[in-house]
Amino acid sequence: MNQPIFVVDGARTPFLKARNRPGPFSASDLAVQAGRALLMRMPFAADALDEVILGCASPSPDEVNIGRVVALRMGCGEKVPGWTVMRNCASGMQALDSAMTNIRLGRSHLVLAGGVDALSRAPLLYSERMVLWFANFNAARTLGQKAGAFLKLRPTELLTPIIGIMKGLTDPMVGLLMGQTAENLAFRFGITRCEMDDYAAQSHRRVLASQKTGHFEGEIVPLFDRDGKLYAVDDGVRDDSTPENLAKLKPFFDRKYGNVTAGNSSQITDGAAWLVLASETAVAKHKLPILGTIADSEWAGLDPAQMGLGPVHSATPIMKRHGLGLNDLDAWEINEAFAAQVIACLRAWASESYCRCELGLDGAVGVLEMARLNVDGGAIALGHPVGASGARIVLHLLNVLKRTRAKRGIASICIGGGLGGAMLVERA
Repeated sequence: MNQPIFVVDGARTPFLKARNRPGPFSASDLAVQAGRALLMRMPFAADALDEVILGCASPSPDEVNIGRVVALRMGCGEKVPGWTVMRNCASGMQALDSAMTNIRLGRSHLVLAGGVDALSRAPLLYSERMVLWFANFNAARTLGQKAGAFLKLRPTELLTPIIGIMKGLTDPMVGLLMGQTAENLAFRFGITRCEMDDYAAQSHRRVLASQKTGHFEGEIVPLFDRDGKLYAVDDGVRDDSTPENLAKLKPFFDRKYGNVTAGNSSQITDGAAWLVLASETAVAKHKLPILGTIADSEWAGLDPAQMGLGPVHSATPIMKRHGLGLNDLDAWEINEAFAAQVIACLRAWASESYCRCELGLDGAVGVLEMARLNVDGGAIALGHPVGASGARIVLHLLNVLKRTRAKRGIASICIGGGLGGAMLVERA
């Protein structure tokens, strides 16, 4: 169970911001285009894979087992199993973890794993009352029964659909939108609106700087739609997202007392990310290059109303197992669901009382140097296609370590429902 898990290579699509209408690509289109490009770089055929594992939080109704659909569309053949995992925001990371488990058990040696979501295509839903009206209308047999059922129709029910993504982003146990849980953390740790906007502006600045220096070029696979239009870069980043401009936005989740806005939150986005994972046997057999290894992983649970602290609860046990401090890691990727959530994680690690009471430690973990965290920006500027983000941060962290000739880092993510996930990666 301790054998190394090698990451051979990885690729992702540009992350495309949802613009209040269905985007140009379905989830399977995104995953197929990125996956095909990645597999074309490999020295083995697509049907040499032992399995394809795809994380997806919101597959379309006609592609529920989207992992299998994508595997077939990529040309992996009928004999290569394809399957889907779902752990909300960490679905892509869960796909990697599932691949690691199967490789360590000897059931697989070569796995394509990653995540995808096309959140712009989240469905509009009818209310329960409207669904019951349809059922009663269809059950009516005579013309009189149908007329009676029709008269009970309320136009407001018909014309006021439920936004599916809003239900998906609401925790059913505590009844809070994810942004409301971020407001909880802002209140708990005394995080100001100014601090949130400053952090959000930094995310945009870092992404813009990294785009100019080409830090995403080897990672992103350009997309073409049916009309031949090119999508080559992440399109949610803005050069006018300054603290001054962000301060003009109104709170979204708590309109009277809150400070979490659309500007200091991650964007609703479409995107896919893949990694090729291999055992030592597969590396030798196919003479594969090695980008790095996934050395350890951890999952944690916590109060759903405080879900944004998931990275603290999942990354801390990894550091403890390996005898590492926060700044012993050369680089960190913490998914930026909300600026308040990332800042809260940093304050929790620096808090004596939090670390003692919530983590069972003897004292504070410490203060993470900001120069090590999300060096090329994060989801506030790039976007957060829920199923893909966990895979993206692992892939990008490995690319950062390669570029900077550093040794190791941790990628971590908060997960709706009160969960956290983390992975320790090392450069080859």
